[in-house]
Amino acid sequence: MSFTSEVKDELSRVEPTCSRCDKAELSAILRIEGTLSIGEDGPRLELATETASVARTAIQLMHGVYNLETELTVRRSVLHKSHNYLITAPAQPGLTDSLHDLGIIGEGGFASGIDPELVSRGCCAGAYLRGVFLSGGYIADPRGDFHFELACSSEELVAACLELMKEHGITARYIRRHNTYMIYIKGVDQIIAFLAFVGAHQGALAIENARVIKSVRNDTNRRVNAEIANHVKSSHASMRQIELIRKLVEQQGAESIPESLRQVALLRLRHPDASIKELGELAEPPLSKNAVYHRLRRIAQMVESSEG
Repeated sequence: MSFTSEVKDELSRVEPTCSRCDKAELSAILRIEGTLSIGEDGPRLELATETASVARTAIQLMHGVYNLETELTVRRSVLHKSHNYLITAPAQPGLTDSLHDLGIIGEGGFASGIDPELVSRGCCAGAYLRGVFLSGGYIADPRGDFHFELACSSEELVAACLELMKEHGITARYIRRHNTYMIYIKGVDQIIAFLAFVGAHQGALAIENARVIKSVRNDTNRRVNAEIANHVKSSHASMRQIELIRKLVEQQGAESIPESLRQVALLRLRHPDASIKELGELAEPPLSKNAVYHRLRRIAQMVESSEG
């Protein structure tokens, strides 16, 4: 199961906070996934989805809130090897009134945007956005890149959703892709805030855990890279020091090197992989890092003087 499906399954099981939350959620689902046609017998509503949890939620809400008669057709896609669920609410008494109550049909026909009465409470606003995600939401597996988007059918609905999200502290933007409008959220904090607001607390926790793991992994990688870089730098310095010591011996002989420098020079030749600190600890008596560095620097100056 994809992470999107996991989140939608969690959202499909969220209990309404108040008696009006179900209406808000159903309104969003029907507006995005539904197709309304008007015949001689009255309106006919169809809703198609590939997500079982969305189909289950839509049927439960249509039955529970408005006692509507529905028909379910399950089709299997050979190409995608998945099921497609078609829910039909045929023309029947009460359907028109239900669509009016959901803000989908107004006095002049189809209504655009979101009926303010449906989302006047914070819990109902969360329920509406929950329905939007159930119908057109996508969220990437947090173990990869953080990516979140909502598909909407009209610019009016996008604008209303963005305003609703803004009212509850969630920042989002939108782009148009062909005939579809995509609301997207950037920033993991805002994605977590959206999921928590609509009731996907397990999904929000999964993203938070993934963020922590990524942060620890990135910190570890930075430390390892820094250690590797320091090791390479130390190795290059050690090779240069050995080169200078050998050159000094070839030019002036080992006896020409002062006793105070000779011990450090021999230690460097015997322990090419040792750090400056480790060379100091091997000396008799032990030397500080500054003392070892100073002696190696004097050897380099002796070579430079002889070559000059």
